[in-house]
Amino acid sequence: MAYNKNLREGISTGSCAAAAAKAAAMKLLNGVCPQSVEIAAPGGRILTIPVQDTPRGCGVVKDAGDDPDATDGLLILAEVELGGEAGEITFAGGEGVGTVTLPGLKIRPGEPAINPVPRAMITEALRSVIGAQAAKVTISVPGGEETAKRTFNPRLGVTGGISILGTTGIVRPMNEESIFESLTLELNTHAAAGQKIIAVAFGNTGEQAMRKAYEISGRCVVQCGNYIGYVLDEAARLGFKRALLCGHPGKLLKVAAGSFNTHNRTGDGRLEALCTQAAIVGAPAALVRELYECMTTENAMRIVADNGLDRLWTTLAQITAKRCTDRSFGEMPVEAAYIDNDGKILGESENAEALAEELRKIN
Repeated sequence: MAYNKNLREGISTGSCAAAAAKAAAMKLLNGVCPQSVEIAAPGGRILTIPVQDTPRGCGVVKDAGDDPDATDGLLILAEVELGGEAGEITFAGGEGVGTVTLPGLKIRPGEPAINPVPRAMITEALRSVIGAQAAKVTISVPGGEETAKRTFNPRLGVTGGISILGTTGIVRPMNEESIFESLTLELNTHAAAGQKIIAVAFGNTGEQAMRKAYEISGRCVVQCGNYIGYVLDEAARLGFKRALLCGHPGKLLKVAAGSFNTHNRTGDGRLEALCTQAAIVGAPAALVRELYECMTTENAMRIVADNGLDRLWTTLAQITAKRCTDRSFGEMPVEAAYIDNDGKILGESENAEALAEELRKIN
C-alpha cells in the first residue's frame, strides 16, 4: 500500500512487546534493565528501541511515527518468568491486553490477543537471551482497555484491551494494510460463526441508522469505512452468499457512480449519478442544474424531496445493488438501501427487505 515517504515511520505494538520482553529477560538474568535493545523485524531489519525500567517490568513507549494510531504513546510492558529447563515460551495478557472471545481470528478464543507475528518476534527476542529455556511472558498495557474502544477490537470480539499487532514490525504512515487486515478479520469472525449473509454499513452513524431502519439487532453488521470494494471482495472470497449495503446518499451515491473507495480524494460522482437519473425521469433542465450545483448532498436531498422526486432513491438503490453484484460477477448478490441519518429508508432495491428479514434472525 502506498504511504507518504516524507512522514516519519513508527514501530508496531508487536515490536514494542518484543523489545520489552527481551529487556525484561536481560534484567532477570543480569539485574539491570537496559536502556535500549536491538530486535529483528520480519524481513531482517534491525530495530534499536529505547526501554524504560518500571516497577512492573521493562517497558517500551509505542511510537507510531506520523501515523494517526490510537495506540501511540502507550507503554507496552513485559514481565518474564523462566522455567529453568528447556521448553516452550507461553504468553499471557496482563492489564490492557485484550482476550479473544470469537472464532475466526488468528488466535484461538480464550487466548490473549497477541498475534502470531508478534509472538514469533517475542520468541526470537527471548531466545537470544535465555536460549532454549522455557519461559512465560506477560504483556501489559496500562490504559489499553480504554484505548481499545477506539479500535476495531470491540467489533472483533476482543475484550478487555488492545491487541498486540504487526506484520512487518514497522508502522508506515498512511498504510492501509492494518485497516484491511482488521476488515478481513472481522469478516472472518462472521464466517466462522457460519453466517452466509452480511450487512454492510460505512460507519457508526450508518450502522445505527441501518439497525433502526430495518430493526436489526444481531451481530451481523460490518463497517467498511471508505473501503466498500475491499469488503465486498473479501466477503465474496470468504463464501458469503448475499449482502445488504445501506448508507446515506452522501456515500452510497458514489458507489452508484462506480466508486468503490469513497474517500473524498479517491472519487466522487455523487451529483452526476443523481442528476443523470433526474434527467432520465424528465426533470426540467433548470432543476437538474440546481441539483448539480448543490454544495452538499443534504441540500440535494432537500431539493429531491421538495420536487416530488423521491422515487429516484429506489432507482438509485437498484443501480447501486447491480454495481455491487457485478463486482463479484454475480457470485455474491447485493441488495442496497438509501437511508438518512435518522434511519428513514429513502429507497431500497427489490429484495432488500427480504434480506433484512433474514438478518433479523441472526443473534
